[in-house]
Amino acid sequence: MSQIELRHGIFLPPFHPNEENPTQCLERDLDLIVHLDRLGFHEAWIGEHHSAGYEIISSPEIFIAFAAERTRHIRLGTGVVSLPYHHPMMTADRIVQLDHMTRGRVMFGAGPGLLASDAIMMGIDPMTQRDRMAEALDAILRLFRGEIITEKTDWYTMEGARLHLLPYTKPHPEVAVVSAVTPSGGRLAGKYDLSMICVAATNPFGYDALASNWQIACDVAAEQGRTMDPSRLRLVGPMHIAETRELAFENARWGFERYLGYLNNNQPRFIVPPGQDALEWFVENRYGVCGTPDDAIALIERLQDKQGEFGVFLHQAHNWADFEATKRSYELYARYVMPHFSRANQSRAASFQWCGDNRAEFSAKRQAAAKAMFDKHEAEQRERAQPAASTRPARGREAW
Repeated sequence: MSQIELRHGIFLPPFHPNEENPTQCLERDLDLIVHLDRLGFHEAWIGEHHSAGYEIISSPEIFIAFAAERTRHIRLGTGVVSLPYHHPMMTADRIVQLDHMTRGRVMFGAGPGLLASDAIMMGIDPMTQRDRMAEALDAILRLFRGEIITEKTDWYTMEGARLHLLPYTKPHPEVAVVSAVTPSGGRLAGKYDLSMICVAATNPFGYDALASNWQIACDVAAEQGRTMDPSRLRLVGPMHIAETRELAFENARWGFERYLGYLNNNQPRFIVPPGQDALEWFVENRYGVCGTPDDAIALIERLQDKQGEFGVFLHQAHNWADFEATKRSYELYARYVMPHFSRANQSRAASFQWCGDNRAEFSAKRQAAAKAMFDKHEAEQRERAQPAASTRPARGREAW
């Protein structure tokens, strides 16, 4: 059992089919965050996308500002800001403002930008995105620390740039970089002592790269005399759960093939062999879970066996099922999966077992105590029934 108490959250791209009302989709995303806050989920990461139709949040910061007003406890992260799309000073300013407005509940997730279509529309060569992300991240971290920056790159210029409002969180909000298959995320996490979000942890390619990418981060950190903190490592995977596997599959067939079709529309990744059921193939190949709370526990324990300790499991939020069944899935997760890993019921189970083991002794003592009470009561009643000594005549007018 891990010594790190596992935390739980979601990674919300989001995925919304093209035939649905987009305004209502965004409202349901906010409703979902409120639902998760009430259930005790620890964090939610919100994506940034600008093309392809399904992932319709273009500004995670705006979404977070709305969500923060409707929630009380859940932490809210950008998942992620695509750094090559923004001037570093503007990004730093927006995150610092959110840090103040949420009283420290915001987290800053950074990435190079996932969709090549986003970059191409802005005239950005996808080959430059990872290098530009590294440049921007370095500048943003210096701005967070209050440094004054003058520098010119091939895509941004800063002349005596500084933040006139420094972070609410000291020294700054938690910063996380995404990692999938390539070593870029691990290198940056190790260099700057950042958190990592492995967005493809249950994808076979991402799963196989888990240990190597974390090791890269650890090796780079060691070169600077530091160690990586596994409690800041987050693994992402899709799941839908219900009371039974049969019900989970029935729920998920509502939207699973649309979800898979969108992912393959961007890049062919999940090619279902002819004649096979898409959802069954997906689950059998361990891309994700469609089943019961026990299946969810098994997936996370498999990740722990593979990776070792990590801090947060993030659901890849999706629309496999309709909204009511989706909310029910998260509710079952909070009821049964979370306490399994927090060991919240460990002392309750021990107390239950202790009472069962000593049932005969406790029952005998309880019966003896009850008998003693009856005996005491009967004795008092007998004593009250004895005639009291009196000089009053027993009969006649004098008795009254």
